[in-house]
Amino acid sequence: MKSHPLFMKTSVMHWIELSRLQNSNSGKTHIMKTNSINLFFASLLTVSFLMTSCTQTQDQTSNPYVEVVQGIYDAFAAGDGGAVLATFSPDIVWNEAESNSLADRNPYVGPQAVAEGVFGRIGQEWETFVLTDQNVYGVGEDMVMATGRYQGTHAATGKSINAQHVHIWWFENGMVTQFQQYVDTKQLADAEAE
Repeated sequence: MKSHPLFMKTSVMHWIELSRLQNSNSGKTHIMKTNSINLFFASLLTVSFLMTSCTQTQDQTSNPYVEVVQGIYDAFAAGDGGAVLATFSPDIVWNEAESNSLADRNPYVGPQAVAEGVFGRIGQEWETFVLTDQNVYGVGEDMVMATGRYQGTHAATGKSINAQHVHIWWFENGMVTQFQQYVDTKQLADAEAE
């Protein structure tokens, strides 16, 4: 099945530059946080998260969080970073897979740390980054597992990936409290190596 790009990188660069100008014109803390969120949204667009029509959701009836996780992936696809962050507990603990270059700051604690340390860096380091073949499964009452593939091209090296991944999402009181990524880190490392 075919993927459809939702946003172009060039329009995002203007958004990032606007955020930088706002930041340079004010030292206020609330502007800094807004810019971090703007950079998060811009990163979502820059990363060009794509979803395919082959996304499947499994076991929706017994675990209400399956639908929430599917909504997170749909929000990424639509570039709606606010909807993604709204599902995160204020003290979410996010872990990238061991040996992933983004694991250097594990654990990321809080939505802003995830937005800047994970999504922002992906947007800077990858020319394209696509989630495909997503399947979402309920695991017990408060856990969801998603399987799929990352496809993308590294910005600095021009090398491509087609890496299998698994995401584990934990919930408490309707909010994502933990996230764990598993991925073929060798593919990522090979693509990042010059």
